[in-house]
Amino acid sequence: MADVFINYRTGDGNETAALIDNELSNRFGKDRAFRASKSIPPGTAYPDALLTSLRRSALLLAVIGADWINFRARLRDPEDWVRKEILEAFACGLPVIPVLAGRTTERLKKDDLPDELARLAELQSVRLDTQNAEADLKRLGDLVAEMVPELHDLEHAEAPVPDPGSVSNSAGDIHGTAVQSRDFTGDVGGTVIKGSTGPVHSGNGNLYQNSRHVSGGRHYSGDGMTNVEGDHHGDIRHRFGGPKQSEDDER
Repeated sequence: MADVFINYRTGDGNETAALIDNELSNRFGKDRAFRASKSIPPGTAYPDALLTSLRRSALLLAVIGADWINFRARLRDPEDWVRKEILEAFACGLPVIPVLAGRTTERLKKDDLPDELARLAELQSVRLDTQNAEADLKRLGDLVAEMVPELHDLEHAEAPVPDPGSVSNSAGDIHGTAVQSRDFTGDVGGTVIKGSTGPVHSGNGNLYQNSRHVSGGRHYSGDGMTNVEGDHHGDIRHRFGGPKQSEDDER
C-alpha cells in the first residue's frame, strides 16, 4: 500500500518527483511512495493502477515545476492525468500539498487555474530547491511523517532486541576469509571477529578481536596489520610497511 501519492507532469516535474520518491522510499520503505513511472509494472492498465493507488493513499504531493502553469490547455482537459489525480484526491478528501520545484517557481494563483483546480492556489505549499535539496527533502519527509502517523510510527519503531549471547557484525567489503565465532582457535588468512561487543573495522589482512589465544594481546599478520586486545591505556601508533617495530617503539 502506498501512503504517499506523487503527482507530477512529465517534462516539468519528473526529476523532482524522482528525488522525492527516493527520499521517502529510503526513509519509510520502497513501497510507501507511489510514482507512476516506477510503481506501475509494464503491461499493467495504468488508469486502474493510478486511481486504485491514489484512493488507497493518505496524502498527495503535487509537484509544481516552473512551467506547470503554462500547460493551461491540458489543465482544462478532463482526460489530463495531472488534473484527474488532483481532482480525485480532492474528491477522496486527501490532503494535497503543492511542492514548488526550484528556487524561482512561483506560488499558484487562482486566476491562472481552471475553476476545478483553483483550490490548489489556497493550499500552503513547500519548496524543494535542488541547490538545497538535502535539507529540503528532509523537511518534506518530516512533514510527511507528521501528516501520516503510520509512517511516523514505522520510522520510530524500536529495533528488535538481539538474543543474549548473539553475535552481529557489519564488516563491509572483505578480501579473503571472514570468520565470525564465539570460540575459535588457530589462524585464518582473513578476518576473525569474536564476541558480540566492540566496533571492528577490517580491510585486507588478518584481524583478531578478544582472542584469548594470542599472547600479549597483539597479533601481527601481513604488512602493517595490528590488533589490540583487552584493556589498553595510552596511545597506539600504527605504521604501514617498513621494518617491523618492537612493541616498545609502537607506544
